[in-house]
Amino acid sequence: MNAGTVFAAALITALATGLGAAPFLLTGSLSRRWIGVANAAAAGFMLAASVALAWEGAGRGPARLVGGVVVGAVFIALTQRLLRGRKTLHVGALQGADALKAITIVAVMTVHSVTEGVGVGVSYGGGDALGVFVTTAIAVHNVPEGLAISLVLVPRGTRVATSAGWSIFSSLPQPLLAVPAFVFVETFAAILPAGFGFAAGAMVWMTLSQLLPEARANASAKSVGVALVVAFAAMMAFQALLLSA
Repeated sequence: MNAGTVFAAALITALATGLGAAPFLLTGSLSRRWIGVANAAAAGFMLAASVALAWEGAGRGPARLVGGVVVGAVFIALTQRLLRGRKTLHVGALQGADALKAITIVAVMTVHSVTEGVGVGVSYGGGDALGVFVTTAIAVHNVPEGLAISLVLVPRGTRVATSAGWSIFSSLPQPLLAVPAFVFVETFAAILPAGFGFAAGAMVWMTLSQLLPEARANASAKSVGVALVVAFAAMMAFQALLLSA
């Protein structure tokens, strides 16, 4: 296995994220209620991914994991506070609060992709068979992550193709970091628990501060609860299936 092959494998995982936007090719515009339900579903996906990250990081370095969680939550909180003061914020056709949510969700998932890119590179340092398994698992796992991004962007007026593009963009750290992680495997393996924690903290903060409050503002408590639980359970089951394969 060489660095070029590792880069190509990680690039495939990034491109797989764009498939998460595919279900929206079959839907039209969504009502306010369904926007709330979509936010709740995205929150469920992200919370489940955070649990998986915390579980993985705890086995590698619990102290570094906790430190990463705190830093990740603080980083997203400060980013939101900084962007909230910009009244003329624009992202494509989105502006104001919608643009803030678009930037935040893409930023959070990009941070998450940093850890996945390192994970791909480190796994190939442990042998080709392990590397292929981890790459396949992450590629499949990236599809619902792309769906989580699309659940936030598409209901707010972003085109499906554009949403797919942003989903792929959020996963670009995977091929970019897989190669140095493969070359310097011992160094990157040591910082991986903190990276897991950072991504988990960022996603939890995003979920609690933006997705769930907006979901509750647009849909009933019952609808939000059902969407949250179903999405969380589906993502947890999906991750467990990948680990047992």
